[in-house]
Amino acid sequence: MQASLLTTVLLPLALGVIMFGLGLGLTLDDFRRVARYPRAVLIGLVLQIGVLPWAALALALLFRLPPELAVGLMLLAASPGGATANIYSHIARGDVALNITLTAVNSVLCLVTLPIILNLSLEFFLGAGQYVPPPTRKIVEVALIILLPVSIGMLVRAFASGFASRMEKPIRLLSVIVLVLLIVAAVAGTWDTLLAYFAAVGIACLLFNLVSMGAGYAAPRALQLPRRQAIAIAMEIGIHNGTLAIFIALSVLGNATMSAPAAVYSLLMFFTAAAFAAWLNRPGARDANASA
Repeated sequence: MQASLLTTVLLPLALGVIMFGLGLGLTLDDFRRVARYPRAVLIGLVLQIGVLPWAALALALLFRLPPELAVGLMLLAASPGGATANIYSHIARGDVALNITLTAVNSVLCLVTLPIILNLSLEFFLGAGQYVPPPTRKIVEVALIILLPVSIGMLVRAFASGFASRMEKPIRLLSVIVLVLLIVAAVAGTWDTLLAYFAAVGIACLLFNLVSMGAGYAAPRALQLPRRQAIAIAMEIGIHNGTLAIFIALSVLGNATMSAPAAVYSLLMFFTAAAFAAWLNRPGARDANASA
């Protein structure tokens, strides 16, 4: 799980290209619409910050995870949505503008909430306080990977709308291909770690993923949000920034064991999010999505 060519160069580059493609399908009106309907942003943030840490704590206690793995699961829960959430939302025909807004706001809030949750978790499970500073540099990197290429894509759409329209389907196909390649690369790169820790933390990570994604979709629908916004929220809080969690575990805490839940979760979420997107894109659901 050490930094590799995949995580330091290829992954950011691939995500940057795909985020550019997402920008081709967005306009300023999409973001104005989100600003006019702040309930969706508020619901997404409440689920991310107020519900997921408690769900992770319950699972850690239920499965009696070893202290370091329990802290790793809490670290994962405190991490904001990852850039791939925008990709999956795009594939599932969710509200990508809402995803980008949630990612941006959540990344800023994360500078406060993540150290608080992580320090409380260290105290609770290990009984020893250890100050964890805000991961400012990593947050800035994630923001650049998301916001810069999206902004460039939006500019291209504004000044070359015909080109942007022609590229929408090819970019969607490219997104699927890149995700498949990332899954293969992730499995190959962390195979030994996955084998070592999957038995201990795999079921807890899978349940946490299903709870996150399920609550992210069911709660907004129960509160009568449009289906596209519910899809966006489900992807946003179901696809955590595993890279950020692994970075903090390895570089800030210096503990490889604490990075195991994020590594396992990051692999599982590729498959569960893909299955969820496929279910949302089934013929009957597509019609419902168009009318919602």
